[in-house]
Amino acid sequence: MRGGILSFDDSGRLLDISVSDAVDREANVEFFDGVLIPGMVNAHCHLELSYLRGKIGRSCGFAGFADAISRVRHEASEADRVAAAGYWHSRMEYDGVVAVGDICNGNSTFGIKSNSRIHYYNFIEGFGLNTKDFRFLDRVKSEAKAAGLTVSITPHSTYSLQDASFRELAVAGERLSIHFMESRAEAELFHGRGTLHERNVRLGVDVDFVKYGSPTGRILASVPQDKELMLVHNTFVTEQEISAIQERFGERVTWVVCPRSNDYIEGAFPPIDLLRRCGVRIAVGTDSLSSNERLSLIDELKCFPSVPLEERLRWVTTGGARALGLQDRIGSFEVGKMPAVVLLSGIAWGDMDLLPEASTQRIL
Repeated sequence: MRGGILSFDDSGRLLDISVSDAVDREANVEFFDGVLIPGMVNAHCHLELSYLRGKIGRSCGFAGFADAISRVRHEASEADRVAAAGYWHSRMEYDGVVAVGDICNGNSTFGIKSNSRIHYYNFIEGFGLNTKDFRFLDRVKSEAKAAGLTVSITPHSTYSLQDASFRELAVAGERLSIHFMESRAEAELFHGRGTLHERNVRLGVDVDFVKYGSPTGRILASVPQDKELMLVHNTFVTEQEISAIQERFGERVTWVVCPRSNDYIEGAFPPIDLLRRCGVRIAVGTDSLSSNERLSLIDELKCFPSVPLEERLRWVTTGGARALGLQDRIGSFEVGKMPAVVLLSGIAWGDMDLLPEASTQRIL
């Protein structure tokens, strides 16, 4: 909208949206060179793993990445972990992120989050094929609530939990964020082949969920139909799988893509044209710094130059807000909301696309 004027009160609530043919003559108006967009939503992040930046090499493959993260995730001190998380939290805030769907395996980031302008939806994640008792997640959830944070328990994925545990955690969570079809190996596991199967054999681990036939079959059979569901990555999802999941969950499911992470691990990208053709709700995440160089949503959007910029921006605003249940507060410029204001600069105006140097900065 050219000549658009946004009016806010002192608390950041949007009071009015107007248009003027003579903006330069309007009183009490600030001018910015670029595009003003609502605050953005990082729909999938692991802030607590920020200390792993640069610790795992690119192109190690999915099973290789799982081995590597198991090996290095306990090497840093608690102080170094908190410092790294604090730094990247501040970077996201500066860039204009106003909400994050953040995966947590402990409480190390709760202090950072409890005094933040960013709304963190904390997904307390359960995983482990040899773990049977997940009651410790309730303790972490209670600590998050005591810190004033939004929180839900969630299963990690369809390949990292035995049958009863996956079902238990899927029921326990109010809103779920599940890693899904990040690798071909996830589907191959259900047929006794592929790198995840080989890894389990090497570790002496048997699985009891191959009866579902596929990751999609397991989601359909094990996740209650009334759950709000975020499926994350979707790098190797098929049209038939999308259709089956959409039929069951409808408007309650959001498809989250993390293109730079998938490229980092195995040189793959999510099938964005397929997701768009299926008409599903799309949101975007950065994943963790164990498989990314930056927690930058604009860098993620640069991965899809063929998609109109306006559509891509909806993924990181309205799409993410709806995924986290925050659509009544943020995600769009609507009177009564508190969406924040972010300046997007570095745009090729002729093509309405992002230049390589494109960046964002929160200004309200």
